[in-house]
Amino acid sequence: MIMTHLAGLVAALCLFGWLGLRARKTTDTLDDYMTARNSQGAVTIGLSFLASGMGAWILFAPPEVGAFVGPVALAGYALGAALPFIVFAMLGPRIRESMPEGRSISEFAEQRFGKGMRRWVSLISVLYMACFLSAELTAIGSITGLLSDLNGQIVIIAVAVTTLIYTSWGGLRASLATDRWQALLLMALLATVLFVDWKHLPASTSSAELPGIPFWSAVSVALTLVLAVTAANLFHQGYWQRVWAARDNASLWKGAILGGGTTMIVVAVVGGLGISAVMAGLDLGSPAIPFFALLNAAPAWLGAVALILAVTLVASSVDTLQNGIASLAVAEKKGLTLSSARWFTVILMVPVIVIALQGVSVLRLFLIADLLCATAIIPVLMGLWPRVPPVAAITGALAGLIGAVLPDWVVTGSLSEAITIASFPGGAPTLAPFVGALIASSGVTLVMTALSGRDNT
Repeated sequence: MIMTHLAGLVAALCLFGWLGLRARKTTDTLDDYMTARNSQGAVTIGLSFLASGMGAWILFAPPEVGAFVGPVALAGYALGAALPFIVFAMLGPRIRESMPEGRSISEFAEQRFGKGMRRWVSLISVLYMACFLSAELTAIGSITGLLSDLNGQIVIIAVAVTTLIYTSWGGLRASLATDRWQALLLMALLATVLFVDWKHLPASTSSAELPGIPFWSAVSVALTLVLAVTAANLFHQGYWQRVWAARDNASLWKGAILGGGTTMIVVAVVGGLGISAVMAGLDLGSPAIPFFALLNAAPAWLGAVALILAVTLVASSVDTLQNGIASLAVAEKKGLTLSSARWFTVILMVPVIVIALQGVSVLRLFLIADLLCATAIIPVLMGLWPRVPPVAAITGALAGLIGAVLPDWVVTGSLSEAITIASFPGGAPTLAPFVGALIASSGVTLVMTALSGRDNT
């Protein structure tokens, strides 16, 4: 079986590498390398949104939410995963029109609010995407250990190097080309795993109850997931690249709807496996991993299929993140050549791979990065309103930082304890910091805008 696993992994990575390398154009400019500007139709954009967002996290998080928190929170997770694409569909065309030669949300922040806001937005974006990269590579190492006798660290390096070869050489076009096929492949593989898993799933007992926690607690978790995932993904440079890669506004709108709709379905269906596993009385393991617990009752060959699915999921998100971070760095560093951009893409992966090889959990870092995104996203997007002056947006972003700790500071009476809660000890998501950050940042931005009396309409 180890040779079957190895052959499947090698075949998948060789396919992705070939698809990515053949997408390169011989006359690429730096701008085309970073944005593939105005070149992609709605289907390509939609499949790319799906593939870019569907990392290995869907094999862990949605089934756990479904199994332990229940369908209400799972619905919130599915909505949170899809909502950013709807926001891109609504606001992307306006940002494209205001910055037809733009490359990133940080450039939009500078155009409206100055270099200080740009640097802050860039820092948040890089932190979030670096966490995402580390999490995905760490996950494929863990999944390899769960499903095969292969060395997980070698697979981490193989995935990172393969995606790095075609993204550093072909830029965004390479990522878009592989995304199309990765999206189709992951849907086919996922359908196979779901069909066989459910076919071999023991029947629910007559006394089985739908898993869940008290309704309002589930709603709180759902809202937390919606706010955290939406705010964070709006700082995902890989998604913003696709805003400018779309052929026109109609292609962006249709592609975002396609990507959001399919993402919602995938998260909901995979999460439903967790609910089914609990109702069937399966041993979910320790720590609990419902998706992989289901594989124990399925034929052995399904493990090889699931491993190829995991590699596809990780590669599809990693190549987007690699190119997104490189694009952001190039946008920040004026005068870089195409060759310099390629080398930067290679160099930035070294620390990420080192972190991933440690096998540490990055969930807490993920939540902190999500919260930082939540403190600034409303002031940045309010830049689409001409009345908002730079001082209002900057003050709003600072207020968001205070708002992230203020609710728990009031409840506990201790600033240090509130800061600890906002750093998510144990990796448990809580609603108060996100709500506080969003309310404070948007409220202060609105108040400062009203006080300024600015009117550029």
